[in-house]
Amino acid sequence: MSTKPEDICPRPDFLPPQSTEPMAPPLYTAAVYRCRDTAQAEALLSGDSEGYVYVRDGHPNADLLAEKCRQLHSADRATICSSGMAALAAAALAHLSAGDEVVVSSQVYGRSLSLFSGELPRLGITATAVDTCDLHATRAACSKATKLLLVETITNPLLRVSDIAALAKVTHDAGALLLVDNTFAGPLVCRPLELGADLVMESLTKTMSGHSDVLLGLLCGREATWSRVPIAVATWGLSSAPFDCWLASRGLGTMALRVERAVANAQVAAEFLSHRPEISQALYPGLPNHPDHALARKQFAGRFGTIVTFTLRGGRPAVDAFIAASRNIPFSPSLGDLCTTLSHPETTSHRGLSAGERTALGIDGGTVRLSVGIESSEAILEALAVGLAAVR
Repeated sequence: MSTKPEDICPRPDFLPPQSTEPMAPPLYTAAVYRCRDTAQAEALLSGDSEGYVYVRDGHPNADLLAEKCRQLHSADRATICSSGMAALAAAALAHLSAGDEVVVSSQVYGRSLSLFSGELPRLGITATAVDTCDLHATRAACSKATKLLLVETITNPLLRVSDIAALAKVTHDAGALLLVDNTFAGPLVCRPLELGADLVMESLTKTMSGHSDVLLGLLCGREATWSRVPIAVATWGLSSAPFDCWLASRGLGTMALRVERAVANAQVAAEFLSHRPEISQALYPGLPNHPDHALARKQFAGRFGTIVTFTLRGGRPAVDAFIAASRNIPFSPSLGDLCTTLSHPETTSHRGLSAGERTALGIDGGTVRLSVGIESSEAILEALAVGLAAVR
């Protein structure tokens, strides 16, 4: 029987023999996998057998990345989602039902606050925002209906530090779970599960991947928190793409080197900015005058993160002049890249808040968030000096 070109299906009926293992993990781009028979398909889909059927339910590159992240966070379980917001949504959908209440740090990322205070109430889940640096207020905000407390290890953008161990006790005393957004810290600065947290999420798009070329989120936690997480991820379509997972796995390989360099650079940049006359306030947990410096020293073991936030005395006009002059520091409303970038919370991450809400948080038109990269510290300081010279 002759074979026509249209009869050739590009499925792996034959794989070249090999006796060695590749040093680089393969990229599995398949969206669906071939099953041997109905019995195998049933076993795979029920979870009674290991393997893959459909990429929404799991794929090798996600599992490889999740396992690395699980180890980094000393977690029992981990899953990769399509974004950091998807990871937050997975935690909420897995653990909350109509009638439940959540307590949310008033200083979380704007989209996170929108999810918990804007979207979840449509499902009958109420949210209370509170300053989680105030343990008394946080304890008072918890009720018998509280099921989840959301905090950030280091808040965005004012860099307040959450006392994870103390908040875990408050949360557990209320019969709730503590969910920590660890994006501004990362596992090299803080491992919240080791401090008593129940669930941890990271935006892998940021420092853990580190190259601004993927959109992914991580959710990890203890075994007791996990039974509904895979169901929520698959059913709500929160799962990840193989190529992004493959890229993020590559990024993890250099994370330790990148973070060490960026943390050291951030300390230098913060000290430089704290003495500039154009700046009314420079915030960095590694500065002695930071309100949470003592807690940061205890909780972070000498690493204070890669973000520095400062306020220009001239407000929004000064920021516009600074951005225009700072050609070697891209205005890029994200963080965790190889290079140093800057963002303006009033017009980006916190634009959804009213002017009064931003003022209450300490954000105004002059607030600038600097994500410090791995360039030489000399190059970073020179670029900052050029930008500041334009606002005199």
